[in-house]
Amino acid sequence: MTSSQTTPPQAPDRIYRSPAGIAGGVALILMGAWLGGDAVVNGEGRTPWTVLAVLLFVVPIVVAFTIRPAVFGNEDRLRVRNPFRDITLPWAAVSGFRSGYSNEVFDEAGTKYQLWSIPVSLRGRRKAQRQQLRATKGGRTPTGASGLPVTEPRSPGDQIMDELRELHGTRAEAETSQGTPTTRWAYEIIAPAFAGAVLLVVLIALG
Repeated sequence: MTSSQTTPPQAPDRIYRSPAGIAGGVALILMGAWLGGDAVVNGEGRTPWTVLAVLLFVVPIVVAFTIRPAVFGNEDRLRVRNPFRDITLPWAAVSGFRSGYSNEVFDEAGTKYQLWSIPVSLRGRRKAQRQQLRATKGGRTPTGASGLPVTEPRSPGDQIMDELRELHGTRAEAETSQGTPTTRWAYEIIAPAFAGAVLLVVLIALG
């Protein structure tokens, strides 16, 4: 009689995206569909084809920079979905993170990957610094209702980076977190944008 071992279910991904970026992208696409649709229906000559070519080129680019970017983190790896690439980094392959004018992750080889979906908000940082300054005015350590010290205020983007650093620190040595980085080009974005650009060039060349 044999006993079977069951693998515990993996924790779901933590997903980090930019709500403002998604909202802006959707608004741009809806505006383009409205204006472009009118031109396609009512345009004359080559105008409908030109508009279609422009939309075929522009819409994937808008999607790439606004709706597509996301960062997924679980107990085994970090997956970065940037405008034109998907990067998968097992935690053991991550050497560290950096937050400056952009948020970035580095692999063990020193390669840098920008985290597009976690934008840096200098305004948010200044707001957090002002809150901390007010809380510590007079040399007092701020405390909450429980009497314990209050955590230093952080901007939303910096809080996300802190979570990723913590996840990396606790999971980098795990057996399931070993491996090497892999990269995949986002052909679902690149192909239609390239096709639209080629069609637009041909239409312009034909006059």
